Amino acid sequence: MASIPLLSPPAAATATAAATGSNQACPLPLSPLYSKSHRRLTRLHVSSPTNNPRTAATPTTSPGSGETIFFDGGAHYGDLAANLLLGFTLFWLPLTLAAVSRAMYLRYRFTNLRVTVISGLTGEDRSDFGYSVIKDVQVVPRFIGEWGDVIITLKDGTKVDLRSVPKFREIAKYCLEMAQKSQGLKETGPKGF
Repeated sequence: MASIPLLSPPAAATATAAATGSNQACPLPLSPLYSKSHRRLTRLHVSSPTNNPRTAATPTTSPGSGETIFFDGGAHYGDLAANLLLGFTLFWLPLTLAAVSRAMYLRYRFTNLRVTVISGLTGEDRSDFGYSVIKDVQVVPRFIGEWGDVIITLKDGTKVDLRSVPKFREIAKYCLEMAQKSQGLKETGPKGF
């Protein structure tokens, strides 16, 4: 593969300038590799953007597992903005720091098989639980209902608090539906021996 220097004009442009004998910079030919500002265009291939949460409108399936993603994203950006505005007061500063850490280090993923909470500096802390262990789902709206907290109660009594979840009502309804489906599958199985 030939290398193309990024800061020098293409060979055709320098050859044309030498043939005409002019000392003026000749305009670069329009090609798909160069834009009108004479900068080389770079194509980036991103596997999954972090600022675009996946929702039910665009379900994605993992290649080998048959797992469909309902929602994949972090805390709502409004929570961070509101806490940053209120963070100028000394009283609100601890809550602002908590909102910043939520925005930077916390991700929620709801699939058709499980709920996953990924946290930590590098995402090494991961909690997974299936819908079959969910007993109850409650929501607590925040701000004016733009985002909210989802409290999931498991059958063993553990409460999982998911803070600043965008589209929290849809997600809570989805969790309840999936929990009822998993309960229905267990009850309709064969009985006896």
